[in-house]
Amino acid sequence: MVFAEHEVLIRCDAMTVYAFLVDGMNLPLWRRGIRSIGLMSGAAGTKGAVYRQTTTGRSGRTIPADFEITQARPGAEIQFRVISGPSQPTGGYYLSTEPAGTRVRFALEYQPKGLLGLMNTGIQRTIRAEVSQLARLKDVLEVRTAA
Repeated sequence: MVFAEHEVLIRCDAMTVYAFLVDGMNLPLWRRGIRSIGLMSGAAGTKGAVYRQTTTGRSGRTIPADFEITQARPGAEIQFRVISGPSQPTGGYYLSTEPAGTRVRFALEYQPKGLLGLMNTGIQRTIRAEVSQLARLKDVLEVRTAA
């Protein structure tokens, strides 16, 4: 199993952060490598919503990475699972209110199968890079709410 997490403190209230995160259409605003995204089924930002997403792979190829929201607790937690593509991690955003704002933790977990299990180091590096993009979320939200 490969696991990585990253957290930041964002100077915004938990519901503002949650509303931004639960809307999958906002992902390209803070996550690099997303080429396209659209709501495929379900109600946007709710449990069961499925988003069709394509990302840029290592060699620059387009890779499908559709995902489903599996848990949505307003102001507190969003969990998802990737349902297409070569790797299908699960993950979540976990929010907690602090005096200075909202602490957000982004965690990803992936269970490689077959020969992919032998490439654990490369997969770990990729997963770490994904969760570290949370720093960009902080920048986007704090600039947005200051405007």
